[in-house]
Amino acid sequence: MTDHVRSKGVPPATMAILLLSVFTVSIGYGVVLPLLPYLLERLLGASGGAAQVARSTGLLTGLYTLSLFLFAPAWGWMSDRYGRRRILLLGLIGFGATTMTAAFIDTLPAVYVERFLSGVFAAAVTPVALAAIADLVTTENARARQLTFVSLAGISGFLLGPMLGVFVARGGADILGTAAPAGSLAFPLAGSAILAFAVAIGAAVAVPGKRPALALSGLRRVASRSGRWLVPRLLALAFIVSAGVGVFEVGLALRGKQELGLTQYQIAMMFTECSLVMFVVQAAVFSPWVKPETTRWFIAPALGVLATALLLVPRATDFRLMLLVIGAVAAAAGILSPILTYWVSSKAGATQGAELGKQTAASSLGVTVGSAAGGLLFHVSWLSNASFVLIAALTGAGFVLSLGLVKGLATSRDRDPPGEDEMPSAGGRATSRVGVN
Repeated sequence: MTDHVRSKGVPPATMAILLLSVFTVSIGYGVVLPLLPYLLERLLGASGGAAQVARSTGLLTGLYTLSLFLFAPAWGWMSDRYGRRRILLLGLIGFGATTMTAAFIDTLPAVYVERFLSGVFAAAVTPVALAAIADLVTTENARARQLTFVSLAGISGFLLGPMLGVFVARGGADILGTAAPAGSLAFPLAGSAILAFAVAIGAAVAVPGKRPALALSGLRRVASRSGRWLVPRLLALAFIVSAGVGVFEVGLALRGKQELGLTQYQIAMMFTECSLVMFVVQAAVFSPWVKPETTRWFIAPALGVLATALLLVPRATDFRLMLLVIGAVAAAAGILSPILTYWVSSKAGATQGAELGKQTAASSLGVTVGSAAGGLLFHVSWLSNASFVLIAALTGAGFVLSLGLVKGLATSRDRDPPGEDEMPSAGGRATSRVGVN
């Protein structure tokens, strides 16, 4: 079969499947988060105190993202070499299989194995979806907005996941006649697995089997050389932002349950608010009224807001104050994530899969470190609110690191090709991108 990719960018069916792929792994991750402390209490039984539940929550969350860190670069590189569709199918089918398995396991060691394997296959989805879009876009405006759609799809999954997981698990508990919704976590997990299998069928049809021919290959090589020193800084910032989010997510679940005495629904509502704010700010920052090149000005201020808000999280003493602080953290992190992704892609040249895999890996490592720190440092006595204080300090260091990016990204920014809908070839003629299966 021959896939004729229109010169105006990503075909709607392809875009829809790529967004659904990211949404699927995101919702599969999100359904677990608010129920994880309750599930661990049940699995650990009388021997599991609050500190052990906190440690296990952080380690399990971190293990999932650790596998993303370990495997995302490899999956991205393989997609550059063997095609986006093949790797995306492996990721979706593997994620569906491991998630379905998780619906029927009931021991703590098996939960650790499942979280790791689910992360391994999830690592193939987001960077490959981003790279597939970057292959097909024809202008920098299109790159910025369509990469942001991927981020919005992930946020949408996380937005629905926690609340949906609680409600579906509660419904399952009523059906099974059990008291705790964590006992029927199989219901939302099985639903996530079925969704992954269904999206894989769509990906087999709609995603091109081979990468399209690259236009402007000479300009892309120049852009890649000029941005070499910038990419490591962008990856470091991606790590820092994600570490803050990791500490925040685990601390949110543990603080809500153990210190503020919030209900499962209130905790799920906090996660939902976080995702909703991220969704709104990302839609705004890459709206048609904001030029992509101006987004570099937002990096340092957003890091400053994020550092301050993380420091204030443990000082929010009730549900309402928590909602205010959550909004600040979510707004800052929500702005930073797609901006960093856009600039990494802009400097990636022809190796979109490999570079975006590194970006996913840096973000995943950050979440891994942050999640583990959020659980392990939650009850330490040598520093009050240790995890939030330390991550706020690290984010402050990221603010200092970002100060030179405004000038650096401006002076090395790729020149947008003439025309809104077409990119000229190296020989000067406008070319469409065509991929052949």
